[in-house]
Amino acid sequence: MAQRILLQTTLLPTDTDNWTISRFSLLQAYLQSLKDATGQPLVSLTARDRTPNSSGDDPVLSQLHRDNFDQLWLFALDTGDGLSPADCQGITQFHQQGGGILATRDHQDMGLSMCALSAIGGFHHFHSRQRDPDGSQRDDTHNPDINWPNYHSGANGNYQRITPNLPIHPLLQHPDSATGKIEYFPSHPHEGSVGVGTGADHGRVIATGISQITGRQFNLVVAAERVQDTSGARLGRVIAQSTFHHFVDYNWNPSMGCPSFVTDVPGQAVLDQPQQLEDIYAYIKNAVLWLAPDDF
Repeated sequence: MAQRILLQTTLLPTDTDNWTISRFSLLQAYLQSLKDATGQPLVSLTARDRTPNSSGDDPVLSQLHRDNFDQLWLFALDTGDGLSPADCQGITQFHQQGGGILATRDHQDMGLSMCALSAIGGFHHFHSRQRDPDGSQRDDTHNPDINWPNYHSGANGNYQRITPNLPIHPLLQHPDSATGKIEYFPSHPHEGSVGVGTGADHGRVIATGISQITGRQFNLVVAAERVQDTSGARLGRVIAQSTFHHFVDYNWNPSMGCPSFVTDVPGQAVLDQPQQLEDIYAYIKNAVLWLAPDDF
């Protein structure tokens, strides 16, 4: 049976000069191309932006349920107003039903609305709330409007070499590669901050990158296992990703364009060496399989 995945941004579809869901077309196409062991589609995909009703609630997120979806891939691209309380309640309900969740954002306070999702947003660090433990992490000095936390892994359109932590997590295994592990992610000049806080022993940092500005190590991915919450519900697995730029069209093919507010000069390694994109493809397929609820 195909995994029913909701690919969701916290932006409005009218925010056309932003990172709306239409800018994730390559990810959508790849997910829809995946096949299971019998040759059947591995993924049944719904991709959308947030469309709040007159009460400010998104009709899908506020009613999110395992009857309709198995996984939520949440691209939280707002700065605090991207999810209503009812949306958060729906996402929490879905998670308590065992739904798997990939949650990603970017630098500073992008995705701040996730703070209301403690079992998910708790793996993300921000500027104004849930602060990064190290406030000195402001790698991007070229964009004065971008504050900490942000980490410079390289130009959009280039690759970064990642370091999988041992033991290598199933998300980072790549049997078709010479090394058997994923080694490259798309890079970005100001990635966000993820980590594992006190009391979250079911999560661990599974991959790190290196700042191209300071040479310091930073976290790229947190993977959290299924765990029972205080209500007795068995929560689904969670992936907390440092930036949505690992998945967006612009970072897989800069010629596809970006919003007008992006001023960083892109690289072109993904165009010159497209074979290295096989690593992010493998990671995405691994994520689909790993996030699948345990009744899959």
